[in-house]
Amino acid sequence: LPEARGAPLVLLYLLGLRVLAQVSHRQLLSRPPAAAGPREFSASRARGYLDNITAIGPRTVGSPENEVLAVNYLLEQIRGIERESTDAHKISVDIQRPTGSFSIDFLGGFTSYYANITNVVVKLEPRNGAEHAVLSNCHFDSVPNTPGASDDAVSCAVMLEILNTLSKSSESLQHAVIFLFNGAEENILQASHGFITQHEWAKSIRAFINLEAAGVGGKELVFQTGPENPWLVQAYVVAAKHPFASVVAQEIFQSGIIPADTDFRIYRDFGNVPGIDLAFIENGYIYHTEYDTSDRILTDSIQRAGDNILAVLKYLATSEKLAKSFEYRHGNVVFFDILGLFVLAYPARVGTIMNYITAAIAFFYLSKKVLQPKPRAVHNLKKLLTAFSLTLTSWVCTLVAVLMVAIFVSIIGRALSWYTHFYVSVSLYGTAAAAKLILVHMLAKKFFYKNVNEQYLGDVFFDASLMIWSIALSVMTQMGLCSAFICTLWVGFPLLTKLMIHKEFSQKGATIKFIVMYMLGMFVPYLYMLYLSWTVFEMFTPVMGRSGSEIPPDMVLAGFIVIFTMILSSYFINFIYLVKSTKTTLLALTTVFVVTLILVCSGIFFPYSSDAANPKPKRVFLQHTIRRFHDLDGNVVKSDSGIWINGFDYNGISHITPHVPEINDTIRTPCEEQAPFCGLPWILPVHFMFRFRMSRIAGLHRRKPAAVAISHTSRILRAKFHSTLEAVSPSHMSLYVRPRAGSALSRWSLGDGTPVTSLGGDYFVFYSRGLHAAPWHFWVELTAPEKHSDGIVSLAIAAHYFFGEDQKSPQLYALLERFPNWIFSSGWSCTYDLFVF
Repeated sequence: LPEARGAPLVLLYLLGLRVLAQVSHRQLLSRPPAAAGPREFSASRARGYLDNITAIGPRTVGSPENEVLAVNYLLEQIRGIERESTDAHKISVDIQRPTGSFSIDFLGGFTSYYANITNVVVKLEPRNGAEHAVLSNCHFDSVPNTPGASDDAVSCAVMLEILNTLSKSSESLQHAVIFLFNGAEENILQASHGFITQHEWAKSIRAFINLEAAGVGGKELVFQTGPENPWLVQAYVVAAKHPFASVVAQEIFQSGIIPADTDFRIYRDFGNVPGIDLAFIENGYIYHTEYDTSDRILTDSIQRAGDNILAVLKYLATSEKLAKSFEYRHGNVVFFDILGLFVLAYPARVGTIMNYITAAIAFFYLSKKVLQPKPRAVHNLKKLLTAFSLTLTSWVCTLVAVLMVAIFVSIIGRALSWYTHFYVSVSLYGTAAAAKLILVHMLAKKFFYKNVNEQYLGDVFFDASLMIWSIALSVMTQMGLCSAFICTLWVGFPLLTKLMIHKEFSQKGATIKFIVMYMLGMFVPYLYMLYLSWTVFEMFTPVMGRSGSEIPPDMVLAGFIVIFTMILSSYFINFIYLVKSTKTTLLALTTVFVVTLILVCSGIFFPYSSDAANPKPKRVFLQHTIRRFHDLDGNVVKSDSGIWINGFDYNGISHITPHVPEINDTIRTPCEEQAPFCGLPWILPVHFMFRFRMSRIAGLHRRKPAAVAISHTSRILRAKFHSTLEAVSPSHMSLYVRPRAGSALSRWSLGDGTPVTSLGGDYFVFYSRGLHAAPWHFWVELTAPEKHSDGIVSLAIAAHYFFGEDQKSPQLYALLERFPNWIFSSGWSCTYDLFVF
């Protein structure tokens, strides 16, 4: 087989499949939407709701924008919908302001306390009432300093329009639909906890749909279902008009490698309710930034989300299974969509049987090949195992070589060069991976397989790849992974293809006809893998810009690219042995790699972009902090202030220094060893994610924010120290606790009463409140030695001012004005007080 024919055919084949996958992902609707009537979902009406919600501005928990203006707007729209509803329905509205506490193992583990936060709850039910209900959840709050259009105002707009559509129907539903517009999700899932554990309507909920975002617009991906309850997946399969779902995404998300969580966890863990979790995943570069505006969300994206969620809600609200959902809680489900056209779903136990049967057939085929002819069985087995070992060796060599390139790029300060230009990652790491793979096998062919028949080598290396996939299928099935279905595709279709074209290949060798038939047989697994790879890279690439400074993003992305290169090359490795030479292909790949590496090293690919149409900003948070350290008698023994700066990505602050020279690597905030969490005012326990802790020292605020007021009473009984404390602060506060040597925190009034440590051994409590909340009362109980003259516990409180006149000091404003426009900076003022008791 001439290289001039083989290499272009493989390249065109992969590019063609990539285009098909890309077109499928960009196709939001299967057909152009018709003009919506009053009883049909209308994206234009939903956009009106979206524009009005985001026009309120950032909706931080505790701010008037979130607790008053957004709530009043939602109530106004709901009352209008109620007035125009038909007699078939009854609409009830409730404003809930719960107070509560819980512990969660997210971000290393911490405890959350909330007071007087806001939920707007609407129940649509038949005129005569309903015993059971399905819940639809969104949140209208946003992270500070952002409009939160995609996360999550658009979901609330979709839910308002769904409520409007259902209320105008003349047909009543069998079950109730509860719409929860929760007002404190960004405070790590507090409002959903307040609803599911305290609201009287929560007892009737049998299933839920959670609407979230990890990006801005695009398709909404079903990335979590259950737990168990396969009937819920079936409901989505039957009802959704524009399906987009993947059990692979579910297993990736639930593995914890993505630093995020949703209200799904709360309903599952605290409410014992099964559900479906959906999220917009496209363009995560501007998620949680000032660029998350309503104009960036396509109308077709709103329409498809509305069509899907409305259809699924109606299906669930008329399903007999909803009333007896506990009877259908059996096993997991394998589910995945095919190019957005339809979803394949089947019970995991059926998948297990299919997987094992497929693997058994493959192993039978391989055994038969080894035993033909029987006298050469040992020789055939050695050849197969040698090819198997060489394939694995080539993969390991490729991974090591490409990771070395990624490490080099990171060391010289060129990390994230591909962040704005994704093609750079393919040109750098993709070509390096492909070249290394070809090089290893080219050397093996030249020196190890010298004078061996090329047709025989092509055959044995196909069998080696089949063996690898069969082993992977068996292992993943044994581990109980639903995503093992991918291996089934990569065993079943290639094996079937081999059996169909074996005669053509044995008689005529690697002809063009053979190649065409071979590629057609591989169409399904290769197309699905390229389709899946788009989803994976769409989710993970933006995450690298907000995953902290501890994880080298180039190594992560390079690893993903190598894995996909291994997968895509697995059934083309045999082509290396079928072609006469691979020198031209290897030279072309090497040239692209070397040129790209030179350009990356020169710094021509700047990681960030302020392009108005497609911004990809660098994320930075700045806290103008006043710190006070108190002794055992309550006297201030040390105080300081400064602007504490952290970059969200691996580059830290290095790209800022040329624009603001005083922000540089020579200025560091020292760790206060005696204080929990190094004496730094973390809003969440993400200290393990950041390497750089930089600070630009500045003077005190001209207008000093009100400090935290804390009072306490203590009593000692039987070597136990019981302290009751009261704290008065702004809407957001962090509490840090560290028992002194010899002491131990045994109980407290938070969560379920059992203290939960964070990474590092300290205790972290996240506090937030709505308007008019009472002072925070809590107690802690410690076991302590009889002699504790230097105190038994260090307790620190940081108050965070996310809105209002105290949010930003004049010094902070002045600094932010000097930042380049490719930076999204979130800045606020805070106070930090350390006490010893």
